[in-house]
Amino acid sequence: MEGNTKLSRKKAYFVPIIIMIVMGIVLFLPAGTLMFWEAWIYWLGFSIITFFIAAYFLKKSPELLSRRMKYREKDTTKKTPAIFNLFFVGYIIPGIDFRFHWSSVPVWIVIISNIIVLLGYIFIIFVFNQNSYASTIIQVEKEQQVITTGPYSIVRHPMYLGMLLMLLFTPLALGSYWAVLPFLLSVPMNIFRIKNEEEVLLRDLPGYKEYCIKTPYRLIPLIW
Repeated sequence: MEGNTKLSRKKAYFVPIIIMIVMGIVLFLPAGTLMFWEAWIYWLGFSIITFFIAAYFLKKSPELLSRRMKYREKDTTKKTPAIFNLFFVGYIIPGIDFRFHWSSVPVWIVIISNIIVLLGYIFIIFVFNQNSYASTIIQVEKEQQVITTGPYSIVRHPMYLGMLLMLLFTPLALGSYWAVLPFLLSVPMNIFRIKNEEEVLLRDLPGYKEYCIKTPYRLIPLIW
């Protein structure tokens, strides 16, 4: 048991460290310089919260971390159209934008956008705290129950709301107008995923249909 705990702890910290390194490379390499100050603000905020998630949930809910490290979807779920994944290009564009001075985003917009990105990430932590079954893949586990407390009492998929706040304000947080275009693909991508997830939950999770009637909005109150 002790060996498994140590292995789990290593993996819990190894994955976020790798994510932080990759994020740093993706942001700074296209810029060709470490003087990309917008990227430093974004990367530091992202890294601190990512590391906090690993440390906090390793103690509070290690099973959540385990679920968040699964990336292989089951064959029964619909595959996300590949075109939606082009939004990842949006992480590369700001560095190129910085290098060639394509955009001139005011400092106050950069700061406010970074704050919104961080608030979106913090909101996701709050969602994780309510629902330890928030996996990266679409699945229903045997002991899983419908969560109706906290943000789940307002919308059925609050994690995606936090994620969209992060993604849609990332381009401006990184000082790039041009990066907004690929990041807009994150909207239909998340809508597709939510609909796909709802099909699975309605089919496999007892009580979810009644929950949908009680909480009619998927993502944004009074809108959808």
